[in-house]
Amino acid sequence: MVAGRHGRTDGGRAFVSRLTREITGNSLLKGGPSAPVTPRDIAAHTDERRPGRAVTAWRPFAIRYARRHLGFLAGLVIAAIAIGIIYRYLFDPLEEREPSCYLRSVLHAVGLAASGWAVHLTLAAAPWTRLSGILRRLPQGGELAIKVVVMTTALTVAAVALQLVLYPAPHFSQYWLTHHLPLIVIIAFAISLVAGALFEFQRLIGGRVLGSFLLGTYHRPRRERRIVMFLDIAASTALAEQMGEVRVHDLITRFFFDIDRPIADHDGEVHAYVGDQVIVTWPLTEDPERNAGSLRCFFAAEERIAELTPAYRGEFGLTPRFRAGIHTGPVVISECGDAKRQIAYFGDTMNVAARLCEHAKIAGEGLLVSAEMLHGAAIPHGLTIGSPDRIELRGRQTPVEAYTMHRRDPAPRTLLSHVAARARRDRGDCH
Repeated sequence: MVAGRHGRTDGGRAFVSRLTREITGNSLLKGGPSAPVTPRDIAAHTDERRPGRAVTAWRPFAIRYARRHLGFLAGLVIAAIAIGIIYRYLFDPLEEREPSCYLRSVLHAVGLAASGWAVHLTLAAAPWTRLSGILRRLPQGGELAIKVVVMTTALTVAAVALQLVLYPAPHFSQYWLTHHLPLIVIIAFAISLVAGALFEFQRLIGGRVLGSFLLGTYHRPRRERRIVMFLDIAASTALAEQMGEVRVHDLITRFFFDIDRPIADHDGEVHAYVGDQVIVTWPLTEDPERNAGSLRCFFAAEERIAELTPAYRGEFGLTPRFRAGIHTGPVVISECGDAKRQIAYFGDTMNVAARLCEHAKIAGEGLLVSAEMLHGAAIPHGLTIGSPDRIELRGRQTPVEAYTMHRRDPAPRTLLSHVAARARRDRGDCH
């Protein structure tokens, strides 16, 4: 330890490092992460990514969102090229139908499409910015109206800017302002309205569900291997008695809203909200690290709610606790219903996941995971697996082998923050 002017600072850093190693098995100040202990016969691989914040931190939201919508983005560019060519052919004089003019029209349309996509990305990120407080208080029609106005304004400004860049000064004339610009505004409004309505409709039923309906993917029953997580709020019945049903509904709605980002960040697909419960699924793949997304998702949601504890306590006087059960196996997926059509999941896998969630309540655990799930998934760094337990589940004759999962550093984060704060105070006293 270095004595003198920086002695207390280095001592504080050393103390934080020692305490961190004792709690988590690795140091925050130097050295790499230690590999988590993996139970024999459960998984022969580990995932070095942190279960919570890391995925969100190193991969910006826009990149993740664009990656999930590459097909739509490619279709948007193709449609923009087609619209640019058609617009030139239908609305411009015959002498301007030259390759150079068509190229400018295509660039104009692609530029507008890129501007619209940028605005959409900004609005898609709105639920996790300060703008969400305004939009969430509005009915869906009001939210759609604001988004359409913003999109139309952005497309109009982009159209004028591109006109100045792509065309000589004579083309930016009084005639263009009185004839072409109003037409561009009308087209921008129509595109904004249709695109906004489609995206709101997608939000209502889910993007993948919408695609499945349009393509008829599950018009006939299909058997798929899926990872299924049932997650619900603990003690919701008691909360309803204490707070009243309407107030608890506000709490549940806020909770589902707040865990939506961790679910999306870990590529989960919300199948349904049922009371105080959400059902999330993932496709089962041959990649153990990808299959571990459901495990990381649960602890990312846990971390997200912990971050929002002051807001929850200020609004509701408590922080919601939740539990989950995760299982994997074959699921039969099919469209059902007529007056209201939906995609339904059937099979033993769904029943086992639901029963594991129920048993987590009885056992007082946060997360129960079946052995079948752990056999095909990497164990995310920072998580530990409890001892196996053969659980008799209601409605099932064969017991299920299940494991509890916990963070290696569940609660000491607060203690570490106090130690780090003391080290910072010591550093300030020395200067």
